[in-house]
Amino acid sequence: MSASTRNGFSRLKKNHKISLAGVATLSAAAIGFTVIPGTAASAQTEPQSAAAAAPAPASVASLSNKTEGTPLHLGLSQQQTAIELKAQADAAAAKAKAQAAAKVKAAAAAKAKAEAAAKERAAVKAAASRAAARKPVFANNLDGWIKESLSIMKKEGIPGTYEGIHRNIMRESSGNPKAINNWDINAQNGVPSIGLLQIIKPTFDAYHVDGTKKSQWDPVANIVASCNYAADRYGSMDNVDSAY
Repeated sequence: MSASTRNGFSRLKKNHKISLAGVATLSAAAIGFTVIPGTAASAQTEPQSAAAAAPAPASVASLSNKTEGTPLHLGLSQQQTAIELKAQADAAAAKAKAQAAAKVKAAAAAKAKAEAAAKERAAVKAAASRAAARKPVFANNLDGWIKESLSIMKKEGIPGTYEGIHRNIMRESSGNPKAINNWDINAQNGVPSIGLLQIIKPTFDAYHVDGTKKSQWDPVANIVASCNYAADRYGSMDNVDSAY
């Protein structure tokens, strides 16, 4: 083989090596550009530095699920699904927390309402007790009957005084609540005059005052009904000085 041939072979062999090195360098640069975009400029201007970064293909492989063999887009989809599931779980937890807080608030409101109602009932009961304590106690005799009757008459707006009532009682029955007239015209008509102020039943029924007993024999009911009738007929029991 001639020297030129040997030299040509040597040149081809050298060029071939250079081409192979260039291919390898370009491949490494391409891989480096893919993995680390920020170093693309340096990869183009510094081939040997890019060649030194040849292990970068391992980083590309890490973008896929090596253990499952799942493509990158499927891995991202699974991550998105996991994020959505977590968001749903967080929303459910927040809703449950809000519902629990609402229940606590409702229970507190119900308790407060019950306590307020209990306080109101206690206040009403206490007021009733005070009123009962203030309610006068009248003696079970003529003096007490007249005073109790005057108390009721005052509330009902029926006029009359202690003196006028007592004066007419003494004339009509001498203060006997069981007195009855069985001989006058009323008795003959079947409606005898009864009680302290000798009132007949039709008149008693017509002028009876609510809150008193519905009986002519009851001293207080008899006085109040009789005074109510006298007020209607004569202006007041005080104006009555004879049979009425």
